Amino acid sequence: MIKKVLIAEDHESANISLQKTLEDLGIPPVDYVHYCDDALVKIKKAKQDNQTYDLLITDLYFEADHNTQKIADGTELIKAARRIQPDLRVLIFSAENRPAIIDALFNQQEIDGYVRKARNDAKELKQALENIANNQRHYPRHLTQHIKQLNTYEFSDLDITIVSLLEQGVRPKDIPDQLQKRQFKAKLSTVEKRLNSMRESLNLTSNAHLVAYCKDMGII
Repeated sequence: MIKKVLIAEDHESANISLQKTLEDLGIPPVDYVHYCDDALVKIKKAKQDNQTYDLLITDLYFEADHNTQKIADGTELIKAARRIQPDLRVLIFSAENRPAIIDALFNQQEIDGYVRKARNDAKELKQALENIANNQRHYPRHLTQHIKQLNTYEFSDLDITIVSLLEQGVRPKDIPDQLQKRQFKAKLSTVEKRLNSMRESLNLTSNAHLVAYCKDMGII
């Protein structure tokens, strides 16, 4: 059950929308802040007062302004908050749409839900909050297929470096020399084999398509 919520959101309109959604679900008045540092202060005080939060709702990205912050983004806020309160549940509400970024948040930060800022986001927010209240993760449905496709091929550090070099305009025949400068040892035949394997696994027809795919998915 969710009774105490903290919202970290620097855009006032999104903040109001979140509060209205929580109110519609019968969740008591929430605390909200515009800066990550302020969110951490509230989480610390709530812990000290034995009145911990049930849920942190945060954006991923916060615009810099005249108030210098130690914590600049939502990912760092999650890490810092969990050091204080390891069992704190987290819902991210963000415009970020790159599947690899979102997938990493679930796998590495162990977030409880993700809702993208878009059309009909209020409806999905309600569903996400209901799922989290029932101890279920809320994964954005419209990205599920993209994540499945992303997970059909496991990119190695070498693969990512090769694609990154292509994106920088390095020709395939020159990639082995660039790899050597980066402490990788690979012949041209190895580079070509890795490129073929990536394209075939992801059903892509060219290196240009591979680069575009990796950029869209947040791999490079």
